[in-house]
Amino acid sequence: MKKVFIINGGQTFGNSKGEFNKTMVDLAATYFAEEKGYEVKVTDINQAYNAAAETKKFIWADIIVYHLPIWWFQVPHKLKEYFDYVFKNGQVYNNDGRSSKNPAINYGTGGLLKGRTYMVNTSWNAPNEAFTLPGEFFNETSVDKGVLFGFHRMNAFLDMEPLPGIHFYDVVKNNNVEGEKVKYKAHLDAVFATKDKRIAL
Repeated sequence: MKKVFIINGGQTFGNSKGEFNKTMVDLAATYFAEEKGYEVKVTDINQAYNAAAETKKFIWADIIVYHLPIWWFQVPHKLKEYFDYVFKNGQVYNNDGRSSKNPAINYGTGGLLKGRTYMVNTSWNAPNEAFTLPGEFFNETSVDKGVLFGFHRMNAFLDMEPLPGIHFYDVVKNNNVEGEKVKYKAHLDAVFATKDKRIAL
């Protein structure tokens, strides 16, 4: 049985209630629970958690699914705090991968989560065209190769491999939750209907 760990990084803060990301987390949790062969655990960063227990969830899981909004071109501060506490005990990495004999090479190869995959799904106020059109804000740089570059390197440091994620654009001014739910369900079907959908970043 495949084990799926879903993290809701949709922090409630100020005017943000985290409702969109919670909706998508609930959809994913239901999707995997209804599929044969999956066991599911969910963490919401807005609720109290035990860091050691959360670390064990990463070790337990075969697939980690992150859901998060992008705030000021970064992950929400409470999600970053979650990573700081959950990863600090070293159970998900051995060291930074280097040896004293040649400290210039092999940085980032000490992760202990080999064999696990992860998917990161984000929500944006920005429209898709801000990433794709010449002269627009992100200079034709994709989410994964731009704003999420460090996030993907974090997971690579733990020795996890990426699955194709999905990015929800323009959710503030042109929010279409029902349409995005249909799109997300189709995305989950496409990724998990095929045995190996890992991607190169």
